[in-house]
Amino acid sequence: MGSLVYYFGDGSADGKADMRNLLGGKGANLAEMTRLGLPVPPGFTVTTEICTYFYQNDKQYPEALKSDVAAALKKMEKSVGAEFGSSENPLLVSVRSGARVSMPGMMDTILNLGLNDATVKGLAAQSGDERFAFDAYRRFIQMYADVVLEVPSYQFETVLTRCRREAGVQTDAELSAATLKKIVAEFKDIVSNVQHRPFPESVEDQLWGAMGAVFGSWMSNRAKSYRRINSIPEDWGTAVNVQAMVFGNMGNDCATGVAFTRDPSTGEKRFFGEFLPNAQGEDVVAGIRTPQPINAETAGKSSLPTMEKEFPKVYAELVQTYQKLEKHYRDMQDIEFTVQKNKLYLLQTRTGKRTASAAVRIAVDMVNEKLISEKEAILRINPQQVEQLLHPRLDPRAPKEVIAKGLAASPGAASGEVVFSSEDAEKRSHEGVAVILVRHETSPEDIAGMDAAKGVLTALGGLTSHAAVVARGMGRPCVAGCGELEIDYGRQIFTVGGITVKSGDQLTIDGATGEVFLGHVPTINSQVDEYFGKLMKWVDGYRRMGVRANAETPNDVRVARQFGAEGVGLCRTEHMFFGENRISAMREMILAMNKEDREIALAKLFPMQKEDFREIFRAMKGFPVTIRLLDPPLHEFLPHEGGIEELASTLKVSTEVLKARIRALKENNPMLGHRGCRLAISYPEIYEMQARAIVEAAAELHLGDRYEIQPEIMIPFVSSVEELRQIKKSLIAVCDRVLAEKGVKLDYSIGTMIEIPRAALLADEIASEAEFFSFGTNDLTQMSLGLSRDDAGSFLPRYVDLRIFAADPFVSLDQSGVGQLVQMGLEKGRSTNPKLKAGICGEHGGDPQSIAFCQKVGLDYVSCSPFRVPVARLAAAQAALR
Repeated sequence: MGSLVYYFGDGSADGKADMRNLLGGKGANLAEMTRLGLPVPPGFTVTTEICTYFYQNDKQYPEALKSDVAAALKKMEKSVGAEFGSSENPLLVSVRSGARVSMPGMMDTILNLGLNDATVKGLAAQSGDERFAFDAYRRFIQMYADVVLEVPSYQFETVLTRCRREAGVQTDAELSAATLKKIVAEFKDIVSNVQHRPFPESVEDQLWGAMGAVFGSWMSNRAKSYRRINSIPEDWGTAVNVQAMVFGNMGNDCATGVAFTRDPSTGEKRFFGEFLPNAQGEDVVAGIRTPQPINAETAGKSSLPTMEKEFPKVYAELVQTYQKLEKHYRDMQDIEFTVQKNKLYLLQTRTGKRTASAAVRIAVDMVNEKLISEKEAILRINPQQVEQLLHPRLDPRAPKEVIAKGLAASPGAASGEVVFSSEDAEKRSHEGVAVILVRHETSPEDIAGMDAAKGVLTALGGLTSHAAVVARGMGRPCVAGCGELEIDYGRQIFTVGGITVKSGDQLTIDGATGEVFLGHVPTINSQVDEYFGKLMKWVDGYRRMGVRANAETPNDVRVARQFGAEGVGLCRTEHMFFGENRISAMREMILAMNKEDREIALAKLFPMQKEDFREIFRAMKGFPVTIRLLDPPLHEFLPHEGGIEELASTLKVSTEVLKARIRALKENNPMLGHRGCRLAISYPEIYEMQARAIVEAAAELHLGDRYEIQPEIMIPFVSSVEELRQIKKSLIAVCDRVLAEKGVKLDYSIGTMIEIPRAALLADEIASEAEFFSFGTNDLTQMSLGLSRDDAGSFLPRYVDLRIFAADPFVSLDQSGVGQLVQMGLEKGRSTNPKLKAGICGEHGGDPQSIAFCQKVGLDYVSCSPFRVPVARLAAAQAALR
């Protein structure tokens, strides 16, 4: 461990901006602003290494820390001309957290530390304002008691409310010195009653108590939740910043405020912020008083006086300061400031939080202003933010009543009437009614209902469950795994938290947050604009990997192309069979007792398949289209919840015969059963029909529209080269026969999905027959980790919390385990087939961390749901640049 304490003040600092890992963002920036000659109150930073030591040593400190803190305090005393603990000229300090990345509001702060019954008199004499001194004292007691001593804050608020009422005033700022003295005494009594000991008078005890509380807040529930949501490592720790107090509440020539160097909502280049005269920083965020705009340009409808008008000289200095900071940091800054006796002080600068649209606009504008390069602009945008731009969002100004929260499975917001079945979703949608489909969980049978619904809500399932995967592909908002819901299909209701929601009631879901709202909440449109277009043009110039889409309807494909997809990486043919005019023919084929009857049913499906492929090829206009032949077990297409009698009548068989056939197809573990290429080994005619439909559609489009079609026929669930060899042989015979009949030359290819661990281990053998690999990482993850993605949601969060898994392996690729199989499969495959094209088509294809891994190991492309294509394009460019 190096230095424990880093001092800043009087134009010099031990630290600097690039030391944020050690000093935290706040400490590093305070040091940097001091070096820039800006008016920063002096102070010191206790490093993040002390936080690590604190938790590793039962909340103890290194022996040297006490003397280092004392030495830093002496420097502060000399700089300010005051003494910590002096009853005549007291130095007061603030104690604040400071992680290496901003975690606003997640950790603790204590202001006015150093006040006691003696020093408050010195502060009153020094300032000439007894009311100000006791206002600072009551604030300190309340904040310290809440943060350090864990005395409930409401007890103090009760006293304040009563005293305001007795004094006949509206705000704390109107309370007299005499009333504030009485409040201080009552506050101290509250502490004594709760703690069974008096409020600490020793300023040293106050300081060490506050530092311990700030370090302790790193492990608070809210901080842990924030880190989990934002993927911030626990072992980073926080620094502690101790800084001389300056006072915005010393009179009418004082103020405090927060400002942004650009508008954080829109990204416009205008100085934006709020301030309060005669107040401390906590008042701005507490909502006790209405903040005032800092300038007329951003005042909007506010009639309150601006800082520009009330403090013109200080405002002019603040403008010069923000311009200097933005030019120095080359990014939008969030600045905290205090004005004491008409003198400006800076308490913090940090990279400002911003909306997705603002992030894009600021990055593009700063390139145009020559502040940053195109590469820097690309690297600054969070890929997950880009997704927010592409979906409707809830109007932030609209009132909302949250009734439940699940997993944010597919972004966007939607409102509609509650329905509990796909049939009802289709029926109501055809009547022009917007609906939200509510299910325990969805299955392929629900595909039409999901398509008809504006959004999907499920009680079960995870982020890669059927509902989540399909909803993302459709661009439908989805909240999955909302375990609080108790759904009663029979009564057509669900209950949550004592609230009952009936079929037909209005409901709103936010797939970006996982929240469920009662009633209709208005939405606002996505914010794709010219700035986004310009950024994505730069993105495509720097990325190496291609980006395709997982899409199986012409509409999905058109959306994918609009978002920049360079082909279809996964077209799941099974979803094409659930249409009302198709499912009966599909069931007829499944239940056929011989090849002849199967071929009769397949002949009914053939023209439908062919038309599907024709429309997809036309929408993709010459880009490659990878079509996965039938993959799921056949029982998924059969009725489970009624419908057997109707099907028996259609097929002209008895219900007993039909039930017996359904029972015969039932498997105990169907996901590892008779599915994928195993179906084609048993029933070659199924894949032969699909191959014929693919090649005929491509050939006819080539002849008619002169498209250069690139069909890629993908055989799923292969575990042996012999499976692939036999199926490939029969498919080539079909394809070549069609092309000969049509008189067309067509560059089609046949490859396989690598989704079984054995296939990755034997990839060199399989690549001798495959022209391309597509790594199906959803199933590869399930089989490698022994996890069901539909069932693991009940315990996976616990695994992530305990750091058994760094992240949900169905959301972000398990690089050390599953990733090894991908890398091994790629290397072995190219060892026997150097021209092997390879990509990834699981949901990981839209995850930025997984995309970076794909770049590293040398995959040619990633494929993801249409609405994630821009996310993948950006992430691929960032991976290439890094």
